[in-house]
Order: sequence, then structure tokens, then C-alpha cells
Amino acid sequence: MTEKKTSRILPIWLALTPLVLLMVMLVFTVRAFGDESLGGPSQIVMLAASAVCCVIGIWVGKVRWREFENHIAKSISQVSSAMVILLFIGALGGAWMVSGVVPMMIYYGLDVIHPSVFLVSTCVISAVVSVMTGSSWTTIATIGVALMGIGKAQGFDEGWIAGAIISGAYFGDKVSPLSDTTVLASSVCRVNLFAHIRFMMITTIPSFLIALSVFLVAGFSHTAIDNGHLAACQEAITGRFNISIWLLVVPVATVVMIAKRLPALVTMFASTLLGVVFALLFQAGIVAEIADGDLFRGAMRAVYGSTAIQTSNPMLDQLVATRGMEGMLSTVWLILCAMCFGATMTAGGMTAGITRLFIRFAHGRISTVGSTVATGLVLNNTVADQYMGILLSCNVFREIYDKNGLEPRLLSRATEDSVTVTSVLVPWNTCGMTQSTVLGVATLTYLPYCFFNILSPLMSIVVAATGFRCSRPAKGEHADPDVSHPVGQGHTTLT
Repeated sequence: MTEKKTSRILPIWLALTPLVLLMVMLVFTVRAFGDESLGGPSQIVMLAASAVCCVIGIWVGKVRWREFENHIAKSISQVSSAMVILLFIGALGGAWMVSGVVPMMIYYGLDVIHPSVFLVSTCVISAVVSVMTGSSWTTIATIGVALMGIGKAQGFDEGWIAGAIISGAYFGDKVSPLSDTTVLASSVCRVNLFAHIRFMMITTIPSFLIALSVFLVAGFSHTAIDNGHLAACQEAITGRFNISIWLLVVPVATVVMIAKRLPALVTMFASTLLGVVFALLFQAGIVAEIADGDLFRGAMRAVYGSTAIQTSNPMLDQLVATRGMEGMLSTVWLILCAMCFGATMTAGGMTAGITRLFIRFAHGRISTVGSTVATGLVLNNTVADQYMGILLSCNVFREIYDKNGLEPRLLSRATEDSVTVTSVLVPWNTCGMTQSTVLGVATLTYLPYCFFNILSPLMSIVVAATGFRCSRPAKGEHADPDVSHPVGQGHTTLT
């Protein structure tokens, strides 16, 4: 598809109109519908904002309607695999819960993780798993769900728990050589993968250490919950589920498949199937109860539909309730509408108009990095997808960095600092919608506690202000020998 350029440059106030209108309408929608806003009202708001983009693009920018259709089709095709993965995340969550895998993790986690260090432990565990898997989505959908249950049982606020999980998961996603966003950013900016990762450590490690410090202080400030309550929760788990160490086979097998670099869809499907098999082996009574004695129907319903497993503990009842694939449909619907908004913003010339504003200020080192960070944040809000945000940021600023004598690694780092880690903070971004659905916590509820994600773009600007390793070395004097080599990591496709 060829992109037709608008016949005139949109003024910044007109380019920002759809985005401002979207934010205002979402505020009123959330106030009016509350938790039900994702069930349809927010989708209508997205489409209404998309319609405004089309009107401005056609009347002012002289863009043909066909261009909007092409951009929408292309935008949706780019997230089609992500939507299928999202459905499998719902299936995996249902299978892991009914099989007893997640209850088993909660049971042992209450014994192992002390409440005083729970938040910092959660952040570190999520980071380690994410580094190994290279995927924040997989980390949050598996170990993140279990940690959410442990934290609630220990009396922590869901915003704090989700913030610790997301901070750790996106730290690992950002620095893992297995991460698709890391590979994408380094490739588009023409930087060696491992040189890119090492350069990111300059901003990533300080941000992560500060986040860990905050979680550590918050954990020790947490009012200790009665041990009898935790014991009652464990008793309720063992009274309803058959807890066995053999259930660890399911998550271990999943980690092995991820380490073998199997496609995400294959891993998700195999892990879900394994969860169903273990549910029939260890929790046959629960599976039969789900469908009035029919094991086959019970197993199917655990994967695709909602299940409510009754225990002796009301709080545990909420933790072990699942929604399966069915529970992800509203999010898939919202992603489709968000992609329409992003596509119409791009086709109508609004995204280019907003980006052009930041490029005007990209002259010195600090202003260039600051403009890159600001552009990344805006793109996360406008195109609503981190992959498109990374591609656009790198392509827009690559020549500017070269012209200003700045390291290409500085561009790839600033892009990841601003796009990758903040995508989960935007309610209508694919990442924000997904993690909010998986964890069952509203995006704006966990946003203030995602300290690593908030600090990363700020740290990128602070380090740029110091000038540390920001200028391009003279020819033949590379600060890092890997930079002189082309990408060449063997990663040609995104997982």
C-alpha cells in the first residue's frame, strides 16, 4: 500500500484535536460507566475520535477515504497475531487456574515470600522471568497472575502489586536479547543488539534500582496481616484443590518451550493443553463440577468461558475465578477500535503534525533526546501500539541524530526508554489494555505504582544532560566494538 501525503501541513492545534477529544470523552465515559467502560462505551469513544480524524483529514488535509481504509487494514493486520495471543492468554489463565497450577503457586508463595519483602520480591521475580522469556505479556499472564493472588492474600493494594509486577516484567522485556521490542529497536536504528542492551543499562539499572528501593520501603511500611488469615487462605486452597509438587511440570515445561524459542502461539497452545491434561489428572472433581459432571464439557469451559470455583474463603473465590477466552473479547474489541484511531490519526496527518512539533526542538543533545522521548510518549497515545511507536520514532529521528553527531545507540535507547516501557501506562494502548485485563486492575489504578516505567523516560533525559557516552566516537574509535558491525543477530522476525 502506498501512503498518500496530505496536501497541507496541519496546524498543531488541529492535529491535537482528536487526541484531546479522545481523552476528554474517556474521562466522562469512565466516570459514567466505571468498571463497565471497557465493555462497549470506550470502544464507541474510540470510533467517535476516529471519525473526527477522518473529517479533519478529508476536509482540511484533502486525504482520500481510500487512504483511511488502507491504513486501518494495515494497522489491524499488524496486531492480528497479538489478538490471537491475547485469546490464548485467556485460555492459558483458565487452564492454569482450574488445574491447580496458580493455586499451588499461591499456596507455596504464602510460605516463602514474607509480606515485608513481597513487593520487591515480586518485582525481581517478574524481572528474572521476563529476561528469560523475553516477553512481558507471557510473564504477567503466568507468574504475574500467581503473584497477584499472593499479594492480595497478604493484604496489599492491587495497584501496588500490579505496579511491582509490571515494573519487573518490562525491565526484563527491555533488556532481554529474546525480546521482540529490543530486537526491533536495535535493528531499525542499525545498532548491534548486545551493544544496544549494554548501552541501555546506563539508564535502565538506575531506574530499576530506584523502583526496587521504593517497593522495599513500601513493603516494610505495610501493616502486617494476621497470620491466621494467611493460614485460612492456605487451608481453603488445600481444601478445594489437590496441591502437588508435580503441578510445577506445567510452568517448567512452558519456560523450556520459551527458552527453545518456539513461536508464541505454539507455546501458548501447548501450555494450555498441558494445563487441561493436569486439570483432568489432579482436579477431576472441579472439572466435572464446572459442567455438571461432564469432564469434556468442563475442560472446554475452563478454557473458553467463565468459571466460578467456590471455596471456604470469599476472597479466594475471587482470586480463582477465571474468564477464559471469553473474558478477552472486550479487550480484543477495544484493540480493534484503538487501531482504527491510530490508523486514522496517521492517515489524516495528525501524527505527522504532532511529531513535527518535537522535531523543531531537536538541535542540541538534550533537546534531541527530549524530543525523542516526547515523540515516543505521544505515539504511544496516538497510534496505540508500541511496535508502530518504535518504528516511527527510529525512522523520524535517525537522520537527525546523525546530523547532530549523536550515537545511534542513543536513539535506540531513548526510543525504548520512552515507547517500550510506557506503552503499558496508556489505557487505550494494546499493552495497557492487555495487562489491565490479565491482572484485573484498571490501567489508571496501577499507573502511579509502575515506578520503573515512569522513571525510564525521565532517566533517559537526565543521562543525556550529563553527556555520558552520548556523542558519536571518531571513526575507528568506537567506544564499543560491536557498534561497528551491522545488526546481524539472526533475528529476522518478531515473536
